[in-house]
Parts: sequence; structure tokens; C-alpha cells
Amino acid sequence: MASRLFDRKTREQAWLLYAWCRACDDLADGQTMGMGRSAVDDPMARLATIRSLTEQALAGQKTDDPAFDALALVVAETGMPHELPRDLVRGFALDATDFRPRHEADLYRYCYHVAGVVGVMMAIVMGVSPDDAPVLDRACDLGIAFQLANIARDMSEDDAAGRCYIPQDWLAEFDIPPGEAMKPPYRQRLAMIGRRLAERADRYEASARHGTPALSFRSAWAVLAAAGIYGDIAREVAARGPAAWDRRVVTSKAAKLGWVAKAAFQASRRNTLWPGDARRDGLWTRALIGA
Repeated sequence: MASRLFDRKTREQAWLLYAWCRACDDLADGQTMGMGRSAVDDPMARLATIRSLTEQALAGQKTDDPAFDALALVVAETGMPHELPRDLVRGFALDATDFRPRHEADLYRYCYHVAGVVGVMMAIVMGVSPDDAPVLDRACDLGIAFQLANIARDMSEDDAAGRCYIPQDWLAEFDIPPGEAMKPPYRQRLAMIGRRLAERADRYEASARHGTPALSFRSAWAVLAAAGIYGDIAREVAARGPAAWDRRVVTSKAAKLGWVAKAAFQASRRNTLWPGDARRDGLWTRALIGA
């Protein structure tokens, strides 16, 4: 819904980029359009296919796969640095090797590779210069916020798939044994972790809003609408407490429309509400990759 708020060129480039992201994710997780996740028997072979087709696209070669050819088109039209799509592929590599964060910083590194970098690529689609690190950091923050919301919402589904993105030291802090998080005796403690994830998501969402003065009105409108819509997922997880995983948290169409209206007002006043020079004190930054 938020993407429809972009101008036509930005919207179409965003859809092309999404097509590649979605195709990679489906291939990695054995899904169809993000639905029906199933365990895959050959994760490394699938990763090799993603890498090969992505590198062909980055080299400007036809892949005979529309989604990967879409990536080639977006990269050519926007001048997107090749390292950004590669960083997303590194996120799929983390999942292929059963990545589990030990510490909070590991969680943010994972969130960067599977979502923060998508925010960076989307900012470039919206016309932000690849050299504008402060604005790209804000775009990365929004991707991290979205992924933290995903992790909070999807803990039950991830557990069923044999995955866990809760830092191991958080589980130890709340005395939750590995692999036991979704069992009834630990639901109250898990709800505390859900609230912590929601609080972290809120901090990154708040930081991301300070990047919107660098965007056109329509791009800022779309970003602020998406931030509100997705932010509501994390906020609802926190509000439900131990019942957060009894049924999947979703945002209603009415709530989405409400955010579209609210975001229009916010976008018109973004320079006053969120000055672009605000500090990011205490937030993890993509500059720490490889540090």
C-alpha cells in the first residue's frame, strides 16, 4: 500500500527491486510469494543459485529469470553500488548456515543483512546519493526496525522452522533454555523479550524518520506510512504480552489507510518534526560490519 504513494518512476523501480528480494527469499525458504515456508534439503545449493544469478545480473548479463533481470535494470538505472545486493545475499548465507545471534550486536548485524540493506537500496531508488552516508544510515535504521518487528511477531513460526533469532544472552538472562522458548512455562518471560524487541524497533523507527527531510514529499509520504504500518506490528506484539503468538499479528486495512492519511500530514511537516541533523546516539550502525 505504501509503495503506491511513490511517484510512478520510483514506484516501478521499487517493485522491480522487491521482485528480486522476494525471489531470493522464496528460493532460500522454499516459499511462494512469502507463503508456505518449508524446510529445504539443499540450502547451500539454493544459496549458490541466488549468488550466481545475482552476479550475472550485476554484470549486466541476461539471466532468463525476470526477477533477477529486474535487479539488473534497477542497478543500471540508479547506479546502485553492487556491494549492496551482495550484502543481502550474505543475509541469505547466514540463514543457510543456521545463524543464531549470541549477542545483541549479532542480532543487528543479521537485521542489516536481511533488511537494513534493503532500506539502503530503497533510499537509492528514491534518489538518495550512494555517498550520502547519514541519510543511508537512517534508511538502514528503518529496515532494522522492520526486521525487529518481524522477529518479534514470527517467533512461533521461526521456532517451528527450527530457527531462533533471539540473542542467546537474552535467553540466558530470562532463564529460557535453548529450544524451549515457545513452551507455556516460558510465555511470560518470552513476552518480556517481545516487548524488548518492540522497544528496540521503536528506537530504530524513530531514528529513521529523521532521514525523511532528504526525500521528496511523495517518497517521504510512502516511507512514513510504511514506518507507521510496520511499527504497529511491533507495538501490537508488546501490547498482547504472552498472547502475542496465539494468532498472527496483522495490520488491518483500516489501520493502513489511517497511516496513509497521517503520513501525508507528517510528510508535509517532516523538516520541523524530524530535523535531519539529529543524533543517533546508542544505535548500532552499518559501519560496524567487519569491525
